[in-house]
Amino acid sequence: MTKSAYTYMAETWQNKEDQRFKDLMWYRLIEWRREPAVIRVEHPTRLDRARRLGFKAKQGYAVARVRVRRGGRHKVRPKAGRKPRKMGVTRFTPKKSIRWIGEERTQRKFPNMEVLNSYPIARDGRWKWFEVILVDKHHPVIQSDPNINWICASTNKKRVNRGLTAAGKKSRGMYHKGRRANKIRPSIRSHSHRGK
Repeated sequence: MTKSAYTYMAETWQNKEDQRFKDLMWYRLIEWRREPAVIRVEHPTRLDRARRLGFKAKQGYAVARVRVRRGGRHKVRPKAGRKPRKMGVTRFTPKKSIRWIGEERTQRKFPNMEVLNSYPIARDGRWKWFEVILVDKHHPVIQSDPNINWICASTNKKRVNRGLTAAGKKSRGMYHKGRRANKIRPSIRSHSHRGK
């Protein structure tokens, strides 16, 4: 069976140990480190991944590249005396994933658009880069497309800030169902108030 172009693209990104791929990304990261943290790009870097997540090359769609620092929460060491265990500096991890944080920062940069989805593209020792797919819900092309006009509804307003994207649902534990998942719906906070 003949492979499609998207299959070859996916195989290229899966084989990251290839020396040609490493050299290409090495030169790309030199440029990306000098750019702003959130920047709009003309074309997706991983076209096969973007297409699977809903991107279309037509009006109303946009792609932004966001850079987020790696690691856990960076907290300032207190100057007053404490036990080392009570310093509250190390072993603190955010409840949100780095990808979700990147989506929220992109939403703040483009307030007139809605975040559809995102995917990772690169990382080094300090940063992680993601590409975020954005949709302009006020564009007539989007409003007339039956496959995507669901995002125009008022219930999807600022959906990334309410954890309705794929990264948000994963961080909230929404992909766990059945046994050992009975305390996460409708949300962890709402569940604690039930029956009171």
